[in-house]
Amino acid sequence: MKRKIVAILRGVKPAEVTEIAAALIEAGVSTIEVPLNSPQPFESIALLARAFGEEALIGAGTVITPEEADQVAAAGGRLVVSPNCDAAVIARTLELGMRSMPGVYTATECFTAIKAGAGVLKLFPANLAGPEGLKALKAVLPPEVEMFAVGGASADNFAEWVAAGAGGFGIGTALYKPGASPEEVFQRASEIVAAYDEVME
Repeated sequence: MKRKIVAILRGVKPAEVTEIAAALIEAGVSTIEVPLNSPQPFESIALLARAFGEEALIGAGTVITPEEADQVAAAGGRLVVSPNCDAAVIARTLELGMRSMPGVYTATECFTAIKAGAGVLKLFPANLAGPEGLKALKAVLPPEVEMFAVGGASADNFAEWVAAGAGGFGIGTALYKPGASPEEVFQRASEIVAAYDEVME
């Protein structure tokens, strides 16, 4: 993962996913998740894995069962992102050789995820916890565990989140909304990458 930005393509369709992903990669975003509540998500993941598997980290979001993790692996995905903390999903993801990013909100969920083997956690919904909530969690978590802020993080407030301890970000509607053209996605992604790079220098 070069830039620690996960593009969340909720609602993307297989017919458009390759062009959207190409625009993201061109702009400098090389980690892409297709949430499983999108139309025909495994088809989209398979298309992306075939087209960009060597240059980007492709995976699924909203993965809530071990069986779904199996399907992600079968489609060629290498990243499993969840909205919740489920030790069975984390364990299955790691067994399959994929990266796990479970959703957490409390210290209890963080330590449950870490115990199950997760090394990267997704603070969700980050807008409710806020940078202060993240800072409090980071104070008690092992320093090697990365936290991605997902929900509420944007180009406008990257600096605030990084100062609180965010190691990366999941970006959804600020990058892609259903119906957006590849050109629009490229423009949005370019702005987000520029803001990210400025903060991370």
